[in-house]
Amino acid sequence: MEGFNLFMNSLKGFSISSAIDVLVVSIIFYKGYILIKETRAEQLLKGVLLIFLLIPISEFFNLTMLSWILSNTITIGVITIVIIFQPEVRKALEHLGRTSFVDKIIYEDEEVMNNVVNEIVDAVEALAKDKIGALILIEQKTGLGDIIKTGTKIDAVVSSALLQNIFVVNTPLHDGATVIKNDRIEAAGCFLPLTNNDKLNKQLGTRHRAGIGVTELTDCLTIIVSEETGVISLAVNGRLLRHYDGEKLKTILVKIMKSRNKNKETFKERVKRWIKRKDKTF
Repeated sequence: MEGFNLFMNSLKGFSISSAIDVLVVSIIFYKGYILIKETRAEQLLKGVLLIFLLIPISEFFNLTMLSWILSNTITIGVITIVIIFQPEVRKALEHLGRTSFVDKIIYEDEEVMNNVVNEIVDAVEALAKDKIGALILIEQKTGLGDIIKTGTKIDAVVSSALLQNIFVVNTPLHDGATVIKNDRIEAAGCFLPLTNNDKLNKQLGTRHRAGIGVTELTDCLTIIVSEETGVISLAVNGRLLRHYDGEKLKTILVKIMKSRNKNKETFKERVKRWIKRKDKTF
């Protein structure tokens, strides 16, 4: 009854701001669940909810020992969660960072973007034809500075000939990833994090797992050429799309990069545009 009376009293003070508060918190919880869905963190969340459910039950039945263990588990568990699930926490924070009011413009000149895509696709087609393995990262809104530091600095204009030369077998840089930023090849021979996705085809090797892994943590586009089969694949947002030809790869790259390159209108800019439109009406 005490809990019921408390609930009824809280309803009396329910206002518009309270409704907004509930709505915002609901959206945050929903977005959080979407981020951890089908990851290790989802199973952890179920375990935490079970513990929270058991605590009042143990107190109701006066199970002192169990109640003490569960309460202390929650206290220590928060720190443990942050340590164990650091990749998921980082992914969530980076996702929030990318949803800013002012988006980063990747390519100010669309012609430059098309030239870069053409050079990359030409190189990938040639490498696939000769069955030469390749791993190419195209930076988007999330910076790849920490990955660039693991490789050898190149800082050269993107060209098909240079990309092909980098991945020639038995050369010093052929076995790592090459990072492209805007119209420059920033670095080659870079190390990437491997994906922990255990649902991937077991036939996929380290190159594919590294290509998928980096797209789970950033919004970069990763092109992978299989050394065994010459199959061209594209990794985006933790998903691997396979069996591309040059024309199909070019089309999807341009489509994704154009959509991400659009500068989103901020709330302030929308208000200004609305005011101008109203001024013209009168």
